[in-house]
Parts: sequence; structure tokens; C-alpha cells
Amino acid sequence: MATSYSSSPSPSPSPVHASFKRVGTHNGSFHCDEALGCFMIRLTHKFSNAEIIRTRDSQVLEGLDAVLDVGGVYDPSRDRYDHHQKGFGEVFGHGFSTKLSSAGLVYKHFGKEIIANELRVNEEHPDVHHIFLAVYRSFMEAIDAIDNGINQYDTDQSPKYVNNTHLSSRVGRLNLDWTDLDQSPEKENESFQCAMALAGSEFLDSVRFHVGSWLPARSIVKETLLARHTVDPSGEVLVLNKFCPWKLHLFELEGELKIDPPIKYVLYQDERSKQWRVQAVSVSPDRFESRKALPAQWRGLRDDELSKEAGIPGCVFVHMSGFIGGNQNFDGALAMAKAALKI
Repeated sequence: MATSYSSSPSPSPSPVHASFKRVGTHNGSFHCDEALGCFMIRLTHKFSNAEIIRTRDSQVLEGLDAVLDVGGVYDPSRDRYDHHQKGFGEVFGHGFSTKLSSAGLVYKHFGKEIIANELRVNEEHPDVHHIFLAVYRSFMEAIDAIDNGINQYDTDQSPKYVNNTHLSSRVGRLNLDWTDLDQSPEKENESFQCAMALAGSEFLDSVRFHVGSWLPARSIVKETLLARHTVDPSGEVLVLNKFCPWKLHLFELEGELKIDPPIKYVLYQDERSKQWRVQAVSVSPDRFESRKALPAQWRGLRDDELSKEAGIPGCVFVHMSGFIGGNQNFDGALAMAKAALKI
């Protein structure tokens, strides 16, 4: 039995022909991937505001303009995006190896268009590509992995706790409960609309975060990397004239720009105290160890005692692990970084 409904994710373009498009997915219990896939495909010019048809009837599916998560076919030339068939092994590419779900397939083929619309630029703009990869890494890949039953870690041990707070789990809870008196297709479709709205809103939040926050931070880090030799001839000290989240950008841009030697210290102003911080760069984004921690003889000292030991006025502190220190002003912080490089 086929059922249908229309809902309107926002924002989306509204070409005249789009209202005649029909996108199919399966009925019955739903998952995050097809809910998100249906939401995303309706953000495109080709399928804007398309009607969603939920059915497993192969004859009905064959006559639809696009089909997601059902039908046993992956063929983007016909807008068929299923991933359950034997032999399917499509991945996102760009270094990612997680098998795609229907959401991942839609994102792979339409993600750049969606991001370009949000940025209001052409799809070929380099910022589109950067965000396309970043949103997959931080948001989409988990949807694909969970739907395909891929563990986050290789382990033979039971998890230490249960996590039912992730998006896929929250979408799953929107399915009709066995205790619900109304188990009709209409009620099921209402629940699917809620699932689309939930998954879609979080997807758009991720895209808009990357457009409004992540991308400007990346630009700041790149600019400071290119200007690093004006700070210190070693090229191992980075100064952020405006604080922003910098760690992940730094590691990615070092590889992209072939920075050698790598950055050892990043300087930035603490927005609350207005003092300057000297932070040692870790060996990798997920490690606490520093590439070059601040000197052992400075660690755990504060104020005048630290200034005397370092021979630098205005010192405030150095953490016991040596990963961060502070000075009352920029010149002092820079002097700490330069001295630390030589010790």
C-alpha cells in the first residue's frame, strides 16, 4: 500500500515544476537515514517541495522521480539511492571509507548544491568543497555508520554505558510505539514528518554552523599561518589577533599548506582577563601530549616567581603539564614562546 504526504522544509527553492516531483521511500518503521535523505533531497532545485510517497510496492516505486532507501538499486542517473542490495559498497570518498546509507548517498550527490545555496555562491567555489567535507566528517558519517551497523571503535569489550541520545536514536523513538492505539498509515506518516523535521533541522544547524563559524575560523587560521614568519623567523609561533577555534584547522592546514617545521605555540588573548595565552600545540587533535611543552622549570610557577625564573616580565602562570601559560601582555607572551623554543 502506498501512502503520501507533503511537508515543506525551510528554506528551499521553489521552481514551478518541482511540485509535480514525487520521491519514494519505504513505509513501516523508519530510520534516521531515509528521514534525513528525504529532507535533504527536497532542499534541491530538482526536488524542491516534492511529494514523499512511502511504500514498498515496486510498481509504484518504479514510476517515481526518485527513490531512497528501498528498491534495491543505486543508480544516480535515475535518482535511485538504496544501499541494502547485495554488493553495495559505495563510500563518500575523499579519504572516508564508511559505507553510505541513503542519507549519505543523497549528501554525496546533492550536498554541494545545498551548501552552495546556503553560502549563496557557485558550487565550484572552494569554500563549498571545504564545508562539504567538514559536514560529512562531523555530522553525516555517523548517520551512515550507525545505519550500517558500524562500530565506532574496534573492541571486544562491552560498552561502559548506553548512549541513546544521538540523532539516529532520537529519530528512531519517533516511530509509533506498540502501545499506540492508532497504528494507521496516516499516523505513521505524521511520525515520519516529525522525523524528517528533527533530522533536517540538525543537518541545517550543522551546515549553518560551518558556514557562519567554522569557515571564518578556518580563514583566520590560514591567514595567520601564511604570516607566521613575521611573528618569529622560526615560523613555529602562530598569533591569533582574534581568538577562534583553531586546533582542527591548524592540523588540516599544516598538511594542506605543507607547513614545515610544524607550529609549536599559538598565542591568543583571553577575552575575559585580556591577558595573553601561550598554548603548546598537541601532537595530534586527539592527544594531550604537546609537540614542545613549555619548559619544565617554568611549570607550576606563577607571577613574580615565574617572571624571575623565565627572565620575562609580566608572566602570570604556566600549567603543571606545560601545555599552556600566560602573560599580562602580548610582548611578554611572545617572549615566552620564543624563549621556550630555545630551551
